[in-house]
Order: sequence, then C-alpha cells, then structure tokens
Amino acid sequence: MEIFKRLLKLAKPHTVKFIFAMLCMLIVGVTTSGLAFLVKPALDEIFLKRDADMLKLIPLAIVAIYLMKGACSYGQTVLMSHIGQRIITDLRGELYSHIQRQALSFFTKNPTGRLMSRITNDVNFIQGAVSEAVTSLMKDSFTIICLVVVIFYRDWKLAIVAMFIFPLTIYPIAKFGEKMRKIATSTQVTMGSLSSLLQETISGTRIVKAFGMEDYEDKRFAVENERLFKLTMKSVSVRAISSPFMEFLGGIGVAAIIFYGGYQVIKGTSTPGTFFSFLTAIIMLYEPVKRLTNVNNTIQQGIAAATRVFNIMDITPEIKDKKKAIHLPSISNNIDIRNISFSYDDTPILKNINLKIKAGEAVAFVGMSGGGKTTLVNLIPRFYDVTEGRILIDGHDIRDVTIESLRGQIGIVTQQTILFNDTVRNNIAYGDITKSETDIIKAARAANAHNFIVNLPKKYDAIIGEQGAKLSGGEKQRVSIARALLKDAPILILDEATSSLDTEAEIEVQGALENLMKGRTTLVIAHRLSTIRNADRILVLVNGEIVEEGTHESLLEEKGEYFKLYNMQFKKESSEFRV
Repeated sequence: MEIFKRLLKLAKPHTVKFIFAMLCMLIVGVTTSGLAFLVKPALDEIFLKRDADMLKLIPLAIVAIYLMKGACSYGQTVLMSHIGQRIITDLRGELYSHIQRQALSFFTKNPTGRLMSRITNDVNFIQGAVSEAVTSLMKDSFTIICLVVVIFYRDWKLAIVAMFIFPLTIYPIAKFGEKMRKIATSTQVTMGSLSSLLQETISGTRIVKAFGMEDYEDKRFAVENERLFKLTMKSVSVRAISSPFMEFLGGIGVAAIIFYGGYQVIKGTSTPGTFFSFLTAIIMLYEPVKRLTNVNNTIQQGIAAATRVFNIMDITPEIKDKKKAIHLPSISNNIDIRNISFSYDDTPILKNINLKIKAGEAVAFVGMSGGGKTTLVNLIPRFYDVTEGRILIDGHDIRDVTIESLRGQIGIVTQQTILFNDTVRNNIAYGDITKSETDIIKAARAANAHNFIVNLPKKYDAIIGEQGAKLSGGEKQRVSIARALLKDAPILILDEATSSLDTEAEIEVQGALENLMKGRTTLVIAHRLSTIRNADRILVLVNGEIVEEGTHESLLEEKGEYFKLYNMQFKKESSEFRV
C-alpha cells in the first residue's frame, strides 16, 4: 500500500483530468447497466404485451445509450492514458536525473545494465499498473456497482443467491496476485542481469572476439535467457489458470440463478422479462469481475517494479550541495590539501596527505599502480568526499561551495577517452553547447585536431561513432583535449592522458597538452615519466602516502622511489626498443 500511495502522489498534479475521467467511467458503468435494465421492458412490453409505443422508444433508448457509452469510453481512455503516460514520463525523467546525480561510488555498486533495466523495463511495468490497470480497476468497479444495483432492483432474493458466489472469488484473486508479484520480482531481477550482460559483452565485443570467447558468452547469455523464459512461462501459467477458474465459479453462479429464477417464473412469482433482465446483468457482471482478476495481476507486477524503482530513488546522493553552499570564485591563490585521508568500503586508500598547489603550478603525481594517485585527484572535483581532513580552494572548503561552481572550474582529460556517438562539433562543445563555431575551431587547432577533422567526410559534422569508434586513439584524445580547451577551466586534471598512445600519437597529443596547460593550475597523473620532466613539482605516492617531492632532476639525485621507477621504465622502454 505504501508503494501504491507513492504512485498515487504522482497523479496529484492531474486531479482535474482524473475527475473528468472518473465521471466518464461512471457514465460507462451506468450505461452498461442501463442495457441490462432495458431487457425487462423489451421482453415484457414488446414481445409479451406487444406495445407499439415501446417498440419505438426502446430501440431509440438503446442507440442513445451506446452513443453515450462510446463517447465516454473514448474520453476516459484518452484522459487516463494521458495521465498514465505523463506520470511514467516524469518518473522516468526523475529516475534518470536522480541516477545522474549519484556519486561515482554508486556506479561501482550498480552495474550499468541493471540501471538501464530500472529505467526501461521496470518503468514499463509501472506504466501498465498506472495507466491500464487503474483505468480498468475504476471503470470495472463502477460497472460492477451499477449492475449490482440492477440485479437487486430486479429481484433481491435472486441477487442474494448470486452474490453468494462472489465472496468465493476473493481468496483465489488474492493468491493469484501474490504469486504474480513474486514472479514479477524474479523476472525483473533476471531482466536486470540480462541487460547488464548485454551491456558488458556488446561494449566489450573486441575483447570477446580477441580471446575467442563467443561460445562462452553464448552459454552465459543462454543461462539468463532460459531463466527468463521459465519465469515468463510461470507468469503465463498463473494468468492462464486465473481466467478459467473464474469462469468455473461464474458457471456455478449462472447455473444456480437459472435454476432458482426459472423455478420462480414457473411458479408465476416472476416474469420472463424480470428473469432475463436479471440474467443479462449477471452475465454482463462476469466480464468486469474477470478483468479485475487480470488487473490485480498487472498491479502486482507494477508494485514489484515500483518497489525496485523507489529503492533507487530513495538512495540519497553521497555528494550533494549543502543548504547554504556558496558560488566558488575563480582560483587566484592555491589549492590547499590539509591532512586528508580517504577510505573506500573501510579500506584505507589515502593517509594524512598534506599539500599546497599554487595557482598556475603544474604538479605531477607518480607511483606504482594502486598507490592512490587517481583517488587523490578525484577528491578535488568531489567525485568522492574525504574521510578526514579538508580540501580548500582559495580558503573555501570545497564542501561549502556548489558542486556546479566547483566542477565548472575543472577540466579533465583521462586515459579512457569518453566521447559520444555524435558530431565532432558537439563532442568538442560538450561542456558548453552555446560556444560559437569560431571558438570550437580555435580549440581544435590548439589541440592539434583541426587538420584531421577537416579531412573527415563531413568535417566538424562527422558522426564519430560510439566511444569515438571511427577515430584513432590519438585523434580521440585530441578531441577530448579540444573539449577541455573550450571549457577554459582554471584547474586542469590530466589522468594518464598519453599512456595508451603510440609514440607518434603521443607527440601530437603532448603538443596539444602543452597548449592546454598554459596558464592553468595542472594536476598530472603520469605513467610515462618522460612526459612530466617539466613539471614544477613531482610527488611520489606509495600506499596512499606522499613519500617524495621535488623536480625531476632533484628526485633522480635522491635515488629513492622515483629513481627506482625511472630506472624500471627506462629498462622497459630500452627492451621494447631493442625488440
């Protein structure tokens, strides 16, 4: 009920439309019962008494009833569909927006495919519950009430006999609904797993092919696919048995009514018109009751899906603005990292880091993999929050400023270049789509990207494919650098921006990076030590702690950790060169 109440709250802005839809549904119920009501005068007055006036009036009344019923049925369908579709559209948008604003830790815990399943499959199940099921529930309920009034008006004793059957249907309806909710929950979990598997294998298709794992992935998919098939068949089975079971109960009721009603007609205590009007109402009553059984199944599926969606919606973002967060002015002095520590899932990553970075200074972070380099720089744009200590920009704790103003001052270029299946122009202008063509071209030139872009079939309007699949590694990286240049942020983070490139591409990209770094406070995570020789300072991280600090030359003279790293890389590169 709590979940259903939350869904009803989403309908609150549509109250006026909902009232008109309910009015239409009520008229549909009244007109449906009116047809059953007219059976008595049609049979008694026309066929038994042969009344010529009634012969004219009753057919006209039937036409008028069907006309009104059709108009109101159309009206309630359109209105309820509009309400349902609007609620689901808003819910899907709200869910997507909520997911977008979660911290990075949220995405490490929730696979992409599972989140996609929430937004698509689960929301579609809710759509069925909100629009179709609620419409049917209300319309059929009104119809049932009106028909019950007719049968009690026609013969209350016979109505009591008929009503004895209906309480027997409550228990099986409840049991069918409970079973459907369990099946729906399992089905949606399996759909999430299937979506996650699809996302992984399709995005990683090169690795799948490179290692010849097509058959293995076929088997993994087949397991989940077969599980989904079995759950679907269970759902079909429950739906299939509910309908004939209700028909059987309805058959018992009709048989009892014919026996008792026919007995009254034979005795002369009732007329054929009364009996057939009553019987028509009972037969018409069966269909909405039967639909309500299926509606209950649909509602249970929707509630199961809504539970999963609201579970995501109820997760509070770990990184969010304080109530009185201020706008961060452009950096003019320094970034001050004071005694910070950071743990992830109770595992210490960074320990007691203290560091001051002056505005315009280039600082490089080096060390073995797992030393905490990327984690440290990820704390500055608040992708994560520190466990202990503070990070200040010009004296402002970054937790006291708005996330928008903080990240608006930071440009990022990473080893894993993220590009979108869009034009080159839109990928460069991604941070600010209002930028002019002149600004975009200027950024592309500074990133050494303009020459290859103008050689593309549609130049800046060329679609580059998913993750920039139509571009080489160096070209993708230069588009990414152009994007950072266009943003023109005063703080720049370079996370191993050249480590995956070959020598020729690295030369092009390195030139673009030098243009990007001019006049900016730059934090560089370096894999190739040759790329950071000119850094103002180099910091060596080991097991989450800064163990050395200095320039390239001074650190080599110390013959400590940096010296070891440099020699290891020099020997490796020399070995690769000889090969």
